[in-house]
Amino acid sequence: MWDSETESVGGRDYGNGVLSTSKPGVKTDGFEQRGQSWHVATDIPSDLLVQIGDVSFHLHKYPLLSRSGKMNRAVYELRDTELNKIALDDLPGGPEAFELAAKFCYGIAVDLTATIISGLRCAAEYLEMTEDLEEGNLIFKTEAFLSYVVLSSWRDSIVVLKSCEKLSPWAENLQIVRRCSESIAWKACANPKGIRWQYTGKHPRSVSSPKWNEMKESSPSRNTPVPPDWWFEDVSILRIDHFVRVITAIKVKGMRYELVGAAIMHYAGKWLPGLVKEGSGSVSGGAVDEGSNSSNGNGSSSSWKGGLHMIVVGSKEDLPAVQAKDQRMIIESLISIIPPQKDSVSCSFLLRLLRMANMLKVAPALVTELEKRVGMQFEQATLADLLIPSYNKHETLYDVDLVQRLLEHFLVQEQSENSSPSRQSFSDTKMYDGAQRGTNPNAKMRVARLVDSYLTEVSRDRNLSLTKFQVLAEALPESARTCDDGLYRAVDSYLKAHPTLTEHERKRLCRVMDCQKLSIDACMHAAQNERLPLRVVVQVLFSEQVKISNALANGLLKEPGESHYQPLISNRKTLLEGTPQSFQEGWASAKKDINTLKFELETMKTKYLALQNDMETLQRQFDKVTKPKQTSAWTTGWKKLTKLAKATENNDIGPQVQNGDLSRKTPRRWRNSIS
Repeated sequence: MWDSETESVGGRDYGNGVLSTSKPGVKTDGFEQRGQSWHVATDIPSDLLVQIGDVSFHLHKYPLLSRSGKMNRAVYELRDTELNKIALDDLPGGPEAFELAAKFCYGIAVDLTATIISGLRCAAEYLEMTEDLEEGNLIFKTEAFLSYVVLSSWRDSIVVLKSCEKLSPWAENLQIVRRCSESIAWKACANPKGIRWQYTGKHPRSVSSPKWNEMKESSPSRNTPVPPDWWFEDVSILRIDHFVRVITAIKVKGMRYELVGAAIMHYAGKWLPGLVKEGSGSVSGGAVDEGSNSSNGNGSSSSWKGGLHMIVVGSKEDLPAVQAKDQRMIIESLISIIPPQKDSVSCSFLLRLLRMANMLKVAPALVTELEKRVGMQFEQATLADLLIPSYNKHETLYDVDLVQRLLEHFLVQEQSENSSPSRQSFSDTKMYDGAQRGTNPNAKMRVARLVDSYLTEVSRDRNLSLTKFQVLAEALPESARTCDDGLYRAVDSYLKAHPTLTEHERKRLCRVMDCQKLSIDACMHAAQNERLPLRVVVQVLFSEQVKISNALANGLLKEPGESHYQPLISNRKTLLEGTPQSFQEGWASAKKDINTLKFELETMKTKYLALQNDMETLQRQFDKVTKPKQTSAWTTGWKKLTKLAKATENNDIGPQVQNGDLSRKTPRRWRNSIS
């Protein structure tokens, strides 16, 4: 239905694509070319010279005047001159379109194709070949061919829209671009089961389309499943402004946003060569990978490159001014048509697009919009895509400020989603399929691991200031990190790259991490790290001691089947997986030091217990030595009684003396009686 076939519309036969007039003015056998000049094969000498660029046409006045209002006025203005020469340098379509229009005026049959129809339609409008001069003039016939033949064919609509690139603004004013864009959008959104898509993804060797009376390739079986991305390759050959028109029309007609995003990524991968990763053939991120190239007969989706793509694909080192301008326009246009839904395009694609946008100095407003889009799905980013170079030679190697802004956009989006969870409708929640961060509490944790890895990489830069490092490390809330091993790696890497830091700066740097959140292995490594301040080492040792004590206590109380410290083990595995290769190499040698430190700690504990026993022994011996020198209460009381007795005896006090004598003599009598 959508491929051009034999059609008869309104009694006019377009089956063979032949355009002719029934009233030729001058009998001729055709045109013949002699160098850069065209001559009419007739015995009547030419009386009009039409110059279009470097090409000249030797024609006759009457056939042209009878069908072109433009030529009428031009010849009328030359009535007083001997040389009948007209220059039409601004004619749309150039010499090729004028040749076809002139043949039509002479009654010569013209084979209409999708490649020439747009230029011929614009040339007919320029030459004012209207129905007022003759019924069935060129404007009417080209317009009918566009409406009834081209717009009913998928492939012809693509070819015509591609040919309109050289016809601005005529093609826009004549609504050719709009009509072709809407026709393509309608067919892309229709049910693909009834599509005869034998031309889809199969680009001919030349841009010109086959004639309608030529044999066409047999279409595949109607039972063959049509991939959802069958239209990507055809649409991607269009110039960026026409591609935007098509995508806008497709979005209006209700195409799924993930397919629209995949088409945008496919187009960007074809027209922005620096956007594709090394070793990867697509930037679609697997959105519709199952059928990305199945519609291409030769199995290569990028084998055909034409138009602006031939200019854009060049050296990746230094972009020429014209190429940079074209790529800047492409990036700005793509940013403006990305669907607003969160997962319409991958975060990796957005970050690579952001990298090129910064390099080509895209408009700041569009860059800010792109940064907000990255912040919406920042938890999906990877470290490789996040290492965006800083194009200011006086700044750091990587654009740390950009990552800081992306993180701020992520936190703002996270806060807005958490503060108003009921803003999304049921359909939106179903559409996102649980991918929203509001239903995924691990988003902040993934971002924290990503930021820690990024800090570890950028900390090797000597130009990275302590303030930037600290601000980025403290941007996330404390709840985002259950383990600060990643931060410790980043801090240690920063200390290695900046050995001239003062003691105050090292303390300030270490404040970004919490020693209580370090794993046992990280504590072991930090305990012997000479780059850390002494106060931090003490905190690490204390934290390690507390962890070991708690582990031993909980290990005795917990049942064997329960694993109380399983989260610690999982965090350690995650830590090792997210550790950069350059840092993992240092852990191999550090393990020996850790084992040595463990042995030293055990030795110190043994020595401490021995010293404690010795201390207790010495204390007991000291107590024994000092005990005889002390005066007891009984001795003191006895001395007081003796003094009191002597005082009473000397003073001879009556009753007291008697009592004293009795007290002294009575035991003597008792002893005498015994004797």
